[in-house]
Amino acid sequence: MTPALTFDKADALGRVFRVDTASVWVEASDHDRVTRVSVGSLVAIQGAVASEYLVGLLDRVTRDLQDDLLFDETSDGNEASPSTTRQRDLVRVVLLGTYRQVSGLSGDSFKRGADSYPVVDSGCWVIEGPDLQALMNLLTSQVEPERQLRLGTFVADGSATAIADGDRLFQRHAALLGSTGSGKSWSVAVVLERAKRLAHPNLVVFDMHGEYEPLTDGPDPVAKYLKVAGPGDAASDDDRLLFLPWWLLNQEEMQALLLDRTEENAPNQAARLSHHVRRLKAESLSVVGDPELLASFTVDSPVPFDLGGLVAGLVADDEGMVPGKSTLVKGPFNGRLTRFISRLESRIEDRRYGFMFAPPASAMALDWLDDLAKVLLGTSPGIKVVDFSEVPSDVLPVVVGVLARILYDIHFWAPESARTPVTFVCDEAHLYLPARDHGAGEQRALDAFERIAKEGRKYGVSLLVVSQRPSDVSRTVLSQCNNFVVLRLTNDQDQRVVQQLLPDNMGGLAAALPLLDVGEALILGDAMVLPTRIKFDTPATKPNSATKRFWTDWNETPADEAGIVSAVRAMRLQSRP
Repeated sequence: MTPALTFDKADALGRVFRVDTASVWVEASDHDRVTRVSVGSLVAIQGAVASEYLVGLLDRVTRDLQDDLLFDETSDGNEASPSTTRQRDLVRVVLLGTYRQVSGLSGDSFKRGADSYPVVDSGCWVIEGPDLQALMNLLTSQVEPERQLRLGTFVADGSATAIADGDRLFQRHAALLGSTGSGKSWSVAVVLERAKRLAHPNLVVFDMHGEYEPLTDGPDPVAKYLKVAGPGDAASDDDRLLFLPWWLLNQEEMQALLLDRTEENAPNQAARLSHHVRRLKAESLSVVGDPELLASFTVDSPVPFDLGGLVAGLVADDEGMVPGKSTLVKGPFNGRLTRFISRLESRIEDRRYGFMFAPPASAMALDWLDDLAKVLLGTSPGIKVVDFSEVPSDVLPVVVGVLARILYDIHFWAPESARTPVTFVCDEAHLYLPARDHGAGEQRALDAFERIAKEGRKYGVSLLVVSQRPSDVSRTVLSQCNNFVVLRLTNDQDQRVVQQLLPDNMGGLAAALPLLDVGEALILGDAMVLPTRIKFDTPATKPNSATKRFWTDWNETPADEAGIVSAVRAMRLQSRP
């Protein structure tokens, strides 16, 4: 069997002269070739046996001048020894894996990690041209066909296809990071288009700005479109509208939405809220006639209850009088719930929160949650895009967190045989998974997603975290990601965060992040056998994320005054046409 890679001693770049646990230094003998290689090139170093080569990434090239003595000492021992100056080219290599021309009874193989370190004076070759193509083909062949996820092509060789292991990418959480305009949305669209080709894909995209709606249109849409209902959708019967009624919230989420923790009466308000919610849920279950559920439910169980009854109960507490020695006196909660009731009534009356406090009557049925779960966790729609763009920003973290928690809890309680894996694509994750300065609402969302990040793999739930500001995303969530797709990052804080997340010997790769072209990315992690730089394919359907051509549009396109007037009306309606 002919090996995929063969190296001629005459073509060697140079020889190893220093080895440590983090890197290998090579002194180049072919000075012309050094001028043609670049940081990020792949090299092969002779291993312990003739058929073994250590594959590494070239991460530093230096050229200096060195003075060499012509001979040790002069004839009389007094004069200075003559010397000559020679050019010295040094390259530093980070070891990535081991290539074997023969592995047992099989032929070529490549594995992550170096089984041994090279010895001093081992030969070193640049992997380029046909050898690079052969190595990439070998890497692709080691991923079983049914697990192959084509992302694009390798920057080092545009003719070689970049294939990731789809199982490893999704089952161990992933982060897709990049500055505005780096190609994040296009990259997500490529992944979604590839997933669409599977028989039963199951992804839920949390779309913060409505960017991915184009993927849900056309004769063969990539995904099913769902939108959290806005103020203008109250009378609509569109089955694509999504409502998240108040009874889905658990105790902590309700308190985050309605309580002001700085008030001295906040503990009383929290206590009465929990009391009345539990009472009303019990009454609801008594009417339904489910004694098993009635005997075991908790205040956090997602059971429909009467919102009007909650307000009435709180008002009764706030105005309550109790018998005194000779007359009625104020009850223990009299006057202590006034502000809390005002906030609750304000939320109920605000049409922006209609998706929560004014859902259709059908949402009051106990089996309504069954239908919601089948839509979002079922595979008949396959990929689901949930548009949160009309959700008020002050409650956005709570709302996203509620939906994620409910779906995860359903998976958690499902029997193993009934779990179909699902991935939550967390677009603009920094909006609801903040790294710092988070309030009660953000904390609830963090709790939900951090739990998924830590435990989700066991129950078939994974995350694809997408953000333009990794420095603003929860470190706990990012640290649980085993795969990183990093596009161009220009902010030094964001670069430092990525560098801290990478293995120590990969830290140098972060230096290339500001220089990546649009759609170029560094991919590291379990999904790619070889950490490398790729160019994403262009998606067939582009999201609504293209950067406006300011200078060109100023030169070619006048303002649409009718569109401006329409926008003013949409602003008043709090709903896009």
